[in-house]
Amino acid sequence: MLESLKSLDTQAFLFLNGIHHPVMDGFMSLMTNKFTWIPLYLFFLYFIIKQEGKSGWKILVAILLCILISDQVCSGLLKPWVARLRPCHEPSLTSVIHLVGGCGGQYGFCSSHAANSFTLAVFFYLIYGKSQNWVKFLFPWAIIVSYSRIYVGVHYPGDVICGALIGSIAAYGVVKVFQNIQSSK
Repeated sequence: MLESLKSLDTQAFLFLNGIHHPVMDGFMSLMTNKFTWIPLYLFFLYFIIKQEGKSGWKILVAILLCILISDQVCSGLLKPWVARLRPCHEPSLTSVIHLVGGCGGQYGFCSSHAANSFTLAVFFYLIYGKSQNWVKFLFPWAIIVSYSRIYVGVHYPGDVICGALIGSIAAYGVVKVFQNIQSSK
């Protein structure tokens, strides 16, 4: 069963990675670059400070905890434990994939980019989704960032889906603990 899942994941990767265009290469390279999103992260910081005032540090600590959990589960735990080669490091695929930029580390399961972007989307949705309309746009952003990892040739769809799930669960868990602590005061 595991082999059939890997085969299905590889087929899905080859299909999705095979849909490319030179114009999209630059766009997806930009979407996958973590430095592209510094203005967005600065906006988050500004928004939290403006919205929460002096108690904004609590939200920032919760976000950092979410990112720490999601990133470490993906990069520190699962990547070395599962040890699944990224598609761009897989010898049987290197001649058929569309690689945009560098390949990254040896292992790819699961995607930290997907985990961290979904962590932020879910966190902001759970904390501010009822009061801030713009928060709903974080989900398409997280999907584009996640898909860009497949497009540029460094992750299988399964890597991205599992990363998104881990990030979502991390955010949900931290928010629930945060809300319980806040309500007990």
